[in-house]
Amino acid sequence: MRLGTSCLAGIAGLLLAAQAHAQEPQLGISAPLSGPSAILGAQVLEGASAAADAAELEIADDACTGEGGASAARQFVEAKVRVVVGFLCTEAIEAALPILKQAGIPVITVGIRTDSLTDNREKTGWPVFRLGPRAGGENTAAAAILPKLWRDKLFAIIDDGTIYGRELAESVRAAAEQSALKPVFTDNFRPQMDNQVGLIGRLRKAGATHVFVGGDRDDIAIMARDAAATGADMIFAGGEALRAASGEVPLAEGTLMIGLPEWSEIADRRALAVFRERQTAPYGYVLPSFAAVEIARAALASADAAGKPLPEILAEREFKTAIGPIRFDDKGDLADNPYRAFRYDGTRFIPLGDD
Repeated sequence: MRLGTSCLAGIAGLLLAAQAHAQEPQLGISAPLSGPSAILGAQVLEGASAAADAAELEIADDACTGEGGASAARQFVEAKVRVVVGFLCTEAIEAALPILKQAGIPVITVGIRTDSLTDNREKTGWPVFRLGPRAGGENTAAAAILPKLWRDKLFAIIDDGTIYGRELAESVRAAAEQSALKPVFTDNFRPQMDNQVGLIGRLRKAGATHVFVGGDRDDIAIMARDAAATGADMIFAGGEALRAASGEVPLAEGTLMIGLPEWSEIADRRALAVFRERQTAPYGYVLPSFAAVEIARAALASADAAGKPLPEILAEREFKTAIGPIRFDDKGDLADNPYRAFRYDGTRFIPLGDD
């Protein structure tokens, strides 16, 4: 069952339930609950409400705007919440953080990848902790994984000329060079072509058996099809763009991806049982929001027990969550890059090594 109209309709009910309790809320939940991003905000709210009692929550609509973020922050300060979970848009959180910082309220964001959010921490002093990956997380992971994986392979690196494709491919090339590895072929290609026979011919001539592509799913699928048609035994790899919906040409079995896991595939049974009982599907931001609330509640308990400031607790300990253990680094980013290598089995991507 997908979240949608039914979940959006339940927002008002959750707000009323929280307001009906006399106790002071501990957690602020900030999400876009109106406007074009409301469906994503509903995912945040569903995950957060599944992990917490309604009495703990102060829910605010940040509308994915600077004005909405500042308004949400003032609402949280007035309600005296101790920690805020959510925020999907950079404009909203950047407007909210100065207000929340002044009130000593830390934030666990589930959906913002902008590197500057945490890179400027020494300057801003913003008490923000990022549960999602950094914008450069995919490039960093690809650079760390592919050169090691293909150390003894004849590999090529190509890109579609877009900023995304070029930066992803360049990350892999630079890392390979630092490891004293040299691709047998590097080039860019014209994307969205009906066939890539000419490119495959050049790859074959160079002797490439493994090809990293900075590009989208459809282009990689066409390359693999054309390679197979010409008798070339090539393995193709790409980034998280491979998780896009399938086009006319199916993705070849064996295609490698550097991407994020499907949270529902790695979540613990306890959390999945909660969503089965609620008759909702834990997709999108649902499970990360569930985990963020788990972290917030555990940190609150530890801070109270140890008599320490909440940001200090968030910064120093590991938290057990529905999507695995989580620890933050000195800047507030995830200590471990969540991107991994996966192999397409013809139906879905499975972690490399599990097949």
